[in-house]
Amino acid sequence: MKSHSSALLAEVRSFRQNHPDVRYVDLIALDIPGHFYGKRYPVEMLEKVAAGSPLKLPQNAVLLGVQGGLFKIGDYCFNDGDPDANRRLVPSTLKPVSWESQPLGQMLITSDGTEAPIEFEPREVLAKVLERLHHKGIHPVVAFELEFYLFDKKLADGLPQFARDPLSDDADDQPNLHIERLSRFSEVLDDMAQTAKDQGIDITVITAELGPGQFEINFGHLDDGLRAADWAALFSRSTRGVALKHGYRASFMAKPYLQYPGSGMHVHVSLYDGAGNNLLAAHQQQPLRHAVAGCLELLPHCMPIFSPNHNAFRRLGGTVNAATRASWGFEDRDACVRIPDSDPRNLRIEHRLASADANPYLVLAAILAGLEHGLETQREPFAPLNEDRNSGADFPLEMLEAVRAMRHQPVLRDKLGAEFVDVYCENKRQDHLAFQQEIHAREYRWFL
Repeated sequence: MKSHSSALLAEVRSFRQNHPDVRYVDLIALDIPGHFYGKRYPVEMLEKVAAGSPLKLPQNAVLLGVQGGLFKIGDYCFNDGDPDANRRLVPSTLKPVSWESQPLGQMLITSDGTEAPIEFEPREVLAKVLERLHHKGIHPVVAFELEFYLFDKKLADGLPQFARDPLSDDADDQPNLHIERLSRFSEVLDDMAQTAKDQGIDITVITAELGPGQFEINFGHLDDGLRAADWAALFSRSTRGVALKHGYRASFMAKPYLQYPGSGMHVHVSLYDGAGNNLLAAHQQQPLRHAVAGCLELLPHCMPIFSPNHNAFRRLGGTVNAATRASWGFEDRDACVRIPDSDPRNLRIEHRLASADANPYLVLAAILAGLEHGLETQREPFAPLNEDRNSGADFPLEMLEAVRAMRHQPVLRDKLGAEFVDVYCENKRQDHLAFQQEIHAREYRWFL
């Protein structure tokens, strides 16, 4: 513990030496809906925390709804006195923030690894899954891919407008995959990539996607699942900030346009033993089939995680590469679980169902729980889409049905934690009901 504090203290002191103009550091963590919460600390106070002083924030900050409100969930929020809970600094995440008008730093904090972790904190949920897998000799290697849209900075009557092509000043309203779009938006995209690298994130491929103003960023593969999810969370924050600096809005909203493709979070996962052998490739890839079967069995019960809001369900079906049933296939982008072509060393699954605005810690935890379940039960999956285009299993397509399917699923309650499942499901149910508490203009058109 002492050496851990020494390393953190050295990190903070090095940061202060390299960035003497930074007076404040944002200490941030991801809540259940996938938003950052935290506190802005004077950098000299951060040194004290790194040296071992307590770092406490309200436990219930994790439970905030999409709009920041608190819901009554069991005894939390209104019957527990709103207690503080310990957090700790996440090493190697103290970085400068370049998109603000004033010099600033940021650093991740978490309750995992403290004496009393918050059972429903997303990072803690993933940490417990990874720890269990490591005890079994299973070591995941993970890479995220995130799609997002660029919009004009100004909204029109609350609605997004197409991003303006910086060369022609015309709206970028033509959906395509043309490489020229990367050149036309190179200034903001290059800044996003460089800013991410400054945060310690390994950015690899940048793609102009099918939607107007839509792009995809790929991250490098990591043998640290927590850090991989950290990268996805931090990239979302920095990308929104950089876009505003350049006169755009960046959004990871799942389905901003009904007529154009939605934005997804694709997660590549391979599993290795302690000697570095790919577990999925053993015995003529039989473990791969078992892992896929487990993933697909739990998928219909994980929909509140993969589609965490009303809008995210709009993304499913009706457009290219968006599944409407739990399915799998080799080199098939219509499948929820795709098996990319690769050599045995790099054999992996690509989970394609989650929306880009899903919580990356929870998405990865749910995927790993499914893979683990499959390896344990050793069942065969149903036919891949390559053999039967109608193959697959139904999953819920609206939130309340999805919550019912998740709440009492025994495998999920065991692998993700019963307390987390109860809290998460109630948070999503309450958020959905709160969303319905507004009468939209269409209702007046239809029923007045």
